[in-house]
Amino acid sequence: MAPSSHQCVGSTHPLLASRLFPHHPQSPGHVRAFVARLLASACPGVSAHADVIALCVSELATNAVAHGTPPDGQFAVAVVWDKRCICVEVRDTGGGSPVVASAAGTDEHGRGLALVQALADDWGVFFHPVGKTVWFALKAEGPG
Repeated sequence: MAPSSHQCVGSTHPLLASRLFPHHPQSPGHVRAFVARLLASACPGVSAHADVIALCVSELATNAVAHGTPPDGQFAVAVVWDKRCICVEVRDTGGGSPVVASAAGTDEHGRGLALVQALADDWGVFFHPVGKTVWFALKAEGPG
């Protein structure tokens, strides 16, 4: 599925939590831990999706560090849960548009958004005057 052109988090969906992370190679791991702890404590119904959520949020956070955040900058992670759907957003200050690449078997990079596209029920990009938000959503009853 192609990315949606709308933002998944709307005013009717409750924000569970958000947090800033620094441009640092260890930040994707910290993002995974933050989201996992948050979901384990506040959303026990999504535990069956923990691996998919961890993989997708890791890919988006890695892209924010690699492509969307200056060395002295930060990126934001927001988690929304409404008992039917979990949505995770990663907002950075970088330009450009995320692209689903077709990586060759020997390529070390280029599979992240393809994995998000394959595993998430929906995903997309919302552009801001400065930066963008890349998000994915999973229905409570099962991934993609």
